[in-house]
Amino acid sequence: MTESRNCRTLCESADVVVLGAGPAGLVLGNLLVAAGIDCVVLERADRSHIQTRARAGFLAPNTVRVLDRHGLAEGIHRHGRTHGTCEFRTAEGRFRLDYAALGRGEQHTVYPQQNLVTDLLARYLDAGGRIRFGTEALAVHDADGAAPYVTTREPDGRPARWDARYVAGCDGRHGAARRSLPPGAVRHRHDYGVSWLGLLAEAPPSLDAVGYAVHDRGFAGHMARSPQITRYYLQCGRGLPADAWSEERIWDELDLRMRAADHGPLHRGPIIERCVVDLACDVVDSLRHGSLLLAGDAASLTAPAAAKGANLAVLEAELLAGALAEALAQGNGAALDRYSTQCLAYIWRAQEFTQWMTGLLHAIPGQDPDEGSFFHGSLRRARLDSLRTSRAHQDWFAENYVGV
Repeated sequence: MTESRNCRTLCESADVVVLGAGPAGLVLGNLLVAAGIDCVVLERADRSHIQTRARAGFLAPNTVRVLDRHGLAEGIHRHGRTHGTCEFRTAEGRFRLDYAALGRGEQHTVYPQQNLVTDLLARYLDAGGRIRFGTEALAVHDADGAAPYVTTREPDGRPARWDARYVAGCDGRHGAARRSLPPGAVRHRHDYGVSWLGLLAEAPPSLDAVGYAVHDRGFAGHMARSPQITRYYLQCGRGLPADAWSEERIWDELDLRMRAADHGPLHRGPIIERCVVDLACDVVDSLRHGSLLLAGDAASLTAPAAAKGANLAVLEAELLAGALAEALAQGNGAALDRYSTQCLAYIWRAQEFTQWMTGLLHAIPGQDPDEGSFFHGSLRRARLDSLRTSRAHQDWFAENYVGV
């Protein structure tokens, strides 16, 4: 560590500075360390926060294969649970899809994201990886020049600077990487006009499948996280505060929309976490701006209806790690030149399926009840009926539901 002659800014360096210790940043960090690349991960939160922050839990088979390839899937194989069934509930009844037996015959692995982050962090530290918790990245500078650097705020409030050859922005859509994009950077954004009340309940799962309930009052979803914890979603009005509904109202609404009277009661328990999620998609094009490269939620945001976000993050991290290793160890920048185009092909395919899934599950808010809502509702019923009866449609759904 050195100190600037002109100010009390702390100065350090790494060949690759990784912003963010989520799945993208930690997979990238692990692969760079394994390749002998000098890197550091800068994370704004503390260690406890990133290891307890509940997020997605459905890992695609390709994600597990990527982690397996690099020896990062031990915890998944020890504690993860495979899952291959989803159930749709509508006014016309319910039907189940054994998607593990459809399409390419693949299934998800249920493994909470905070557990994956804990595993990746432990492996990174064991391998000698450097990480700075409580360090807020403020901006990326001179990404188009020969000497990029990141300005940060240290845990004690002092300013710091990290010199780098490359900066990997894995710090989400509100992070320093996105804030530092040049004025000409293109962001594609679409707001679905739909909001979810996301809930974590200390209650065992109520069915042995992912549950999707399509109801006139709005969507409801059921996703098991563990034998003791279940994730629920309730479509709600835009702008609803997360604490607006009592627990009793939440459970009554879940019972109603999931048609518990027809299909069996839900296991109730304390609501231990709640948040409101506005469903939107957001894609940056391109993912490379000189020495600044984006991955994970900094690269793209997908609505949660199809559980693609963490899976895209792991895929992008593997591609970026390989490209950076080629550039730094071999002086070959061809893979870095291809990185954005490769990732965007996967991102847009995931966005397309997510849009289809979001339209399948939700009424469009604000439509004229005598025109738009009837038309859209009729289309949803036709799509659900096709999904229930057409093997070709089921195979298409399974391939895209499980794939990235």
